[in-house]
Amino acid sequence: MKSARKLVFILLAFVLVIVVGLAAWLQLRPTAAPKKQQPRIVATTVAVTEMAAKLNLPLVGVPTSANQLPARYQSVTKVGSPMTPNVEKIAAVKPTVVYSVTVLKDQYEAMFKQQHFNAQYLNLDTVASLKQTLTTLGQRYQRQTQAKKQVKLIDQAINKVQARQQGSKPKVLILMGMPGAGYMIATDTSYIGDLVRLAGGENLYPDKTQPYLAPDNEKLAQQRPDVILRLEHAMPEVVKPQFEQEFKQNSIWAQMPAVQQQRVYDLQQPKFDATANMQVTTALQQVSQWLYPAK
Repeated sequence: MKSARKLVFILLAFVLVIVVGLAAWLQLRPTAAPKKQQPRIVATTVAVTEMAAKLNLPLVGVPTSANQLPARYQSVTKVGSPMTPNVEKIAAVKPTVVYSVTVLKDQYEAMFKQQHFNAQYLNLDTVASLKQTLTTLGQRYQRQTQAKKQVKLIDQAINKVQARQQGSKPKVLILMGMPGAGYMIATDTSYIGDLVRLAGGENLYPDKTQPYLAPDNEKLAQQRPDVILRLEHAMPEVVKPQFEQEFKQNSIWAQMPAVQQQRVYDLQQPKFDATANMQVTTALQQVSQWLYPAK
C-alpha cells in the first residue's frame, strides 16, 4: 500500500515538474514581434514628394501639379494642388501622416485639425533646414543611408560653388513675382536669398526676421545691383509678362547696372521655388554661374 502511494506521489511530482517547466518555456521562448503598421504618408507639395522619392518612401497621396512628379508616384492618388489640397481625397486614403511645409501652416492648420489629420509641417526655408529635414525623416523612417547620401550631395554642391567665388561679391537684388499682385523683395532669409549667400553674392536687402519685404520705389532707385533675379515660381506665364511690363514702364530699372549689362535672370520651377527642394544642387550651380560667369 505504502509502495503504491509512493509511486503515485512520484508520478504527481514528475507531472508537476513537467507542467512548471513547460510554463516557463512558454514564457521565455522568443515570440514574433507584432507586425508594425506601414505608414500611410500623404505629401501635399511637390518638394515633399521629391524628398520622399529620394528617401525611397511609399506614399498614398501626392499633390496635383503641372510639374512632373517622380515616376514611382505616377499612379498614386492625387489630393489636390499644394495651394488648395482636397481634404476629402486626403481622408479617403486614410493617412497616418500628412506632410506640408511651414510656410503653409497658417493657411491649412485649422482645416487639417478639423479633419483630425496628423498634419506635420516640414521646414524648407533654407538649404540648412532642408538638410536637417532630410536627416530627421531619414531617422523617422529608417532611411538614414538615403538621407546621408542626399545631404552629402548638397554639401558637395556648396563646396563646389564656394570654390568658384573670386574677387568682390556681386550685389544682388531678388524679386518674387506674384500673379496679379506685383512683386516682393526677397531677403537673405528667403530660400533664394540663401542660395545667393551660399553662391557668394551680397543681397542688397539683408534681413534676419522677414524673408520678403514690400518694395519701396524711393529706396529701390538708390540700389545698384550687379545681378537681378526674378522668381516666377507661381504661374510664370502670368508673372513673367508682369515683370517685363514693370521693367519697361518704371524708369528706376534702367538706371541699374544689372539691366544695363543684361544680367537680369528669370527663375522658374522646377529648378527654383519659394522653398528649398531636391533641385538645390542644380539651382546652386546655376546661381553661381550667374554671379561668377567668367570662371
